[in-house]
Amino acid sequence: MSGLAAFKPYFLGPRSENETWVRAGIDGVLDDWFDWRKRLFADDPAAITPADQAAPGFLADRARLGERLAELVAKLRGETPVYSPRYIGHMVSELGLPALLGHFAALLHNPNASSREVARVSAVIETEAIAMLAGMIGFDPATARGHFTSGGTVANLEAVWRARYRLDDNLALGLTLAERFDEPLDIFAAAHLSARRRQAMIARRGLTASDLRARSGVLGNPHDIAERLGRASGRPWRGPVILAPGHKHYSWVKAANVFGLGEEAFWTAPVDAQGRLSVAGLAGRIDEARAQGRPVLMAVSVAGTTEMGEFDPVDRVADLLCHLRRTQGVHIWHHVDAAYGGYFCALDPDERLLTAPLWRALRAVRRADTVTIDPHKLGYAPYACGAILTRDTARDAISTFAAPYVEGDDPEAAPWTTTLEGSRPATGAAATWLTGRTLGFGPSGLGAVLASTIESCRAIRGALTAASAQVRPLDPMDTNIFCFSVASEGESLSTANARTAAVHTAFVRSPHFAASRTVLSAAACPDLIAAHVASWGGAPDADGLVLVRCVVMNPFWADPALRARLLGELTDELRGIIAATSASLTV
Repeated sequence: MSGLAAFKPYFLGPRSENETWVRAGIDGVLDDWFDWRKRLFADDPAAITPADQAAPGFLADRARLGERLAELVAKLRGETPVYSPRYIGHMVSELGLPALLGHFAALLHNPNASSREVARVSAVIETEAIAMLAGMIGFDPATARGHFTSGGTVANLEAVWRARYRLDDNLALGLTLAERFDEPLDIFAAAHLSARRRQAMIARRGLTASDLRARSGVLGNPHDIAERLGRASGRPWRGPVILAPGHKHYSWVKAANVFGLGEEAFWTAPVDAQGRLSVAGLAGRIDEARAQGRPVLMAVSVAGTTEMGEFDPVDRVADLLCHLRRTQGVHIWHHVDAAYGGYFCALDPDERLLTAPLWRALRAVRRADTVTIDPHKLGYAPYACGAILTRDTARDAISTFAAPYVEGDDPEAAPWTTTLEGSRPATGAAATWLTGRTLGFGPSGLGAVLASTIESCRAIRGALTAASAQVRPLDPMDTNIFCFSVASEGESLSTANARTAAVHTAFVRSPHFAASRTVLSAAACPDLIAAHVASWGGAPDADGLVLVRCVVMNPFWADPALRARLLGELTDELRGIIAATSASLTV
């Protein structure tokens, strides 16, 4: 099979078209689970006897459970129908059947992925699933490392943890050389040593792990170490900075807060006229950090922004950091936040839906030190499922811990030693593993699904733009997210924002379609907003840009009959909403 027919077996369908097969799949999982429990310790006496089951109290409790379950199921019928193609709101959609069944199968066994003692099979599944994701983005699956998290926020925090470990190790070495051997300490240079040079310096001086540990700001007293760094370098120690573009996810501010860096340590790198990270601006901020004697904990580029699905020039960021390494010996950690867009690496390299700059950005994801990716977005897996990927074991290193009630601190045997989260479910790993083993993370599998969503998004954009002259699409549109303002020719941004917000409110109240809303900050994206407002001859008299946001993830928009039906209804609805909101705004 090819095209739409190739992925129809992997989704339930908006009207439960694959119900019979899904029921059989779930029944098969349940049958095996029941049989496993019956057979494993078959000689053990029954804990629940027929007499227990016939007792009045037992029957009453079972009836109460049935009633409350029915009540819960009835309540859930009022939940947001994100499975429907009519839902084009946030980054959630129809679940893939391999992910759903894999999640369900692992859920029944309830392994804790933090330890092989209670997840001896699931730990292997997680390793294999991480290798699949690593291979998809271009890491070597044999050497890449990583693990599943509850989502992109925790995965980003995991990346900060690893980058901080490397930086702290380097600073501990620099402080040791200064205090014990009177070597001069340039904090910026010391913090950005290469691993090879660091090991050579340790070997040259015959230093031990305990020598460095005594001067670690992470493992020791950070206030004491800060004072000593200041004395040794001759300037006050102000801490490192994190550099990320203005359109960053909110998790980066959280990271600065959680790791005790202070939100001041989060430095925004400017974006260009298209709203992408400015490489020249990033270079300027690195120079600024150097001048202040503040190391760069990491530089972040985004592959699929939350608001618009845009891709930063990951390739040019990687080139900049490579240039600094080669010419100045400055090694800066590069993290790619590909929580949304990482799965586009599954597309066919000859796919013409993507621009050449976007392809270059996608191919450069493999050049990062760490990458965040969210299977519960474009991997069509159930919540909660994110992942942190590291290029190799060295980049996966962090400070280790010990606990007396679990096995030793070998990361291979005890994953909890290298994860911020303690107990972790294996459901995300199983969902991703089964998706990779069936649909696959290549051009003919998930790549084909995502290609169809990009094409569908373009069709929706074209139809809505044609439906009303007041629909002002925001460019660029890299993938399957379409944002637009609603504005009359020549009207101010503040008026257009009010009109756009009213249109979104109407969509929220609509029983037929759902779209989301976002606001671009004028401080973060001034040139992008100015160009957009100029497209209708308006005046930029507001601090932000309100947008209706359509995230087109549902694969069934690719069905010709369904698309024709829904596009007709959607355009009619939008025309009616615009007419109604225009009337209310002029009253």
